[in-house]
Amino acid sequence: MKPIVTLGRRKVLAYEPFLRLEVHQVRLPDGRVIEEWPWVITPDFVNIVALTPDSHFLCLRQYKYACEGVSLAAVGGYVEAGEDLLAAAKRELKEETGYESDDWRELGHFPVDSNRGVGSAHFYLAFGALKMSDPLERDVEDPEIVFLTRTEVEEALAAGQFKALPWAAAMALALLKLG
Repeated sequence: MKPIVTLGRRKVLAYEPFLRLEVHQVRLPDGRVIEEWPWVITPDFVNIVALTPDSHFLCLRQYKYACEGVSLAAVGGYVEAGEDLLAAAKRELKEETGYESDDWRELGHFPVDSNRGVGSAHFYLAFGALKMSDPLERDVEDPEIVFLTRTEVEEALAAGQFKALPWAAAMALALLKLG
């Protein structure tokens, strides 16, 4: 198989640091050239599935602007420029919940949109998460920290209560990893 080749790129919109829209000129494997291939650039982000020593899943219950109603969520946030991915995961867990862990596993790294970019999701599983402080930063949505059993996570996942794809994917990957 031949790859799609980028021949050129032009910035159309910039709303830094959250969003940049480019139009790429690309050559397809069959030789055809597409003059305007939309490409969306957003920061990479981490989502963390954290387990407490008693095997409860540390989740957030919150509103998010793009989700209808209240949603369950994994902890997470943007990776800062130049930041190590695992360091970003540890920072986000501590900032949003006050919890920390010394036992981390990667669950995978995935482009959000395989044709248009939109950053990459980096998923982690943290074992033995302990409360070390109050949350250091609160999101504008003012999330509630909730603790769920594995069965409750499975039921919530099946019922669509993790309303954003990255949260559902992180939880599903964690459940697979846990066996």
